[in-house]
Amino acid sequence: MFRRIGIATLIAAFTLATTPGYACTGISLTAKDGTAVRGRTMEFGYPLSSNVIVIPKGTQMSGTLPDGGKGITYTTKYSMVGANAVGQTVIVDGLNDQGLSLGLFYFPGYAVYATPTPENAPHAMAPFEFGAWVLGNFATVDEVKAGLKDAVLVPTPAPGFGQSPSHFFLRDKAGKSIVIEPLEGQLKVFDAPLGVVTNAPAYDWHMTNLRNYVNLSVTSVPPLDMGGIKLSQLGQGAGMHGLPGDFTPPSRFVRAVAFTQAEVPSATGDEAVLQAFHILNQFDIPVGSVRDASDGAMESTQWTTVSDLRNLRWYFRTYDDATIRMVDLRKSVDAAKGEIRQIKMESSQPIVDASTIFISGKAADAAP
Repeated sequence: MFRRIGIATLIAAFTLATTPGYACTGISLTAKDGTAVRGRTMEFGYPLSSNVIVIPKGTQMSGTLPDGGKGITYTTKYSMVGANAVGQTVIVDGLNDQGLSLGLFYFPGYAVYATPTPENAPHAMAPFEFGAWVLGNFATVDEVKAGLKDAVLVPTPAPGFGQSPSHFFLRDKAGKSIVIEPLEGQLKVFDAPLGVVTNAPAYDWHMTNLRNYVNLSVTSVPPLDMGGIKLSQLGQGAGMHGLPGDFTPPSRFVRAVAFTQAEVPSATGDEAVLQAFHILNQFDIPVGSVRDASDGAMESTQWTTVSDLRNLRWYFRTYDDATIRMVDLRKSVDAAKGEIRQIKMESSQPIVDASTIFISGKAADAAP
């Protein structure tokens, strides 16, 4: 019953090259008013200690080589906001002031990075540094595609993690989506019109696997007449019978496609944001449901985010606080006054005592 995900229980174990596990799921929606929305869950087996990080345009940044040397250097053209991890100046999920968004997703067993050389060092960076480079330099998915010739991902271990094989999902405010995967030392781009991503195998495999589920339907199954015996479904939802419900990446990919394709488009971006959180509820992993077979380490959904790419708002909730909180990129950048600043993500879930919050008037009058 337990899926092997190889999560170490101590940070030191990651440093010794133990492979951590993510069960992250990414989705995309588009509101009737044209607002593009992207959402995702972030799973891990020990606290990522993520905070919201605000990085203003004009920030000097650089990549890191496996030997600790400096790789690519650049000055950010655009401001960005998103989640970091273990105190690093990185973005593993976020958006920039042009409405381009990016999420890092775990990609074990398939990510192969370039070998660092003196020739490619001026273009090289670690996988965990790729998000800030993309959001700091590009405004659209098409610009990223053209700019990838200047990027080389090398196997620089992340501080506190060790090696972290990753691939990336990008979406811009026009609704264009791509997946970027490091395969055989090269960055390969897949157009992602369905707007969905999980983990391994490679993206094209997931798209082929969808053909196993073409029978699924949001419409209930009609009764079946078998020689005068009429058999009807036991309840609504039989059209989705066979939808995989486990937490493996292939199963989550199929579910994400099913739920996003079944979504009734929201009228506005604000409504689409809430709808995205509802869909992502289907992928929330409670502590104890996914455990490592060797040491029992438990993976869970540490945080869930949704990006509004028109209004430049980044929403989040955490495992310990399901309250949806919002960071307006423009307001945060103005308040940061040209500095890199952080906003605390972790908090405790408030519980409202509604025992005496009566609707005004008598009970009979207040009935809906």
